[in-house]
Amino acid sequence: MMKKRTAILISGRGSNMQALVTAMQEPGFPAEPCVVISNRPEALGLSWAAERGIPAIAIDHRQFANRMAFEARLHQTLLDHNVELICLAGFMRLLTGGFVDRWRDRLMNIHPSLLPAFPGLDTHQRALDAGALIVGCSVHFVRTEMDSGPILAQAAIGVLPGDTAETLAARVLEAEHQIYPLALRLVASGAVRIDNESVLFDAPVVVDKPLVVPRLAATH
Repeated sequence: MMKKRTAILISGRGSNMQALVTAMQEPGFPAEPCVVISNRPEALGLSWAAERGIPAIAIDHRQFANRMAFEARLHQTLLDHNVELICLAGFMRLLTGGFVDRWRDRLMNIHPSLLPAFPGLDTHQRALDAGALIVGCSVHFVRTEMDSGPILAQAAIGVLPGDTAETLAARVLEAEHQIYPLALRLVASGAVRIDNESVLFDAPVVVDKPLVVPRLAATH
């Protein structure tokens, strides 16, 4: 089986990167990590990747005159490593339409909300402020508009009494580590296709019972 050569783009510690790499090391996984790239040389995830023999490259966006110059270097680096798929994993740079179009339907992102709800930043606090009872995370193909594009996978969790943005973020992150490898597996194996900006699955999808919140404790 030819594994899809996958790049992972990060800006920090790369916890989702670690989940992806760990999954790709499993026998039979249809993708392999070929390079990790960060726009910040100090990103802790770079050393984690290098220690595991994965090429780890810093392309400091601050060293370029403009966004297009930075993306030109990024694009060439991806080509140099024969990249087929890209996973954004905490990559804190907005990408221009030109770059997104070059990698259309090969560029994925994970976002800590149930899109299309709460795109952008501060998702957990905004969800709490809105009184949401169910939150979660989404993996989607990237489009030019921020946090938009066909959705590949989602996971939902219930908001607990006393939750803060920090406690909610920690539980959502655990869910992110589960669905990002799942989404990558689906894409790399060719199990999904895009039709009218929606994801269609070539195999049956198993949907668990609904998550209902609040769920009342049993009474005696």
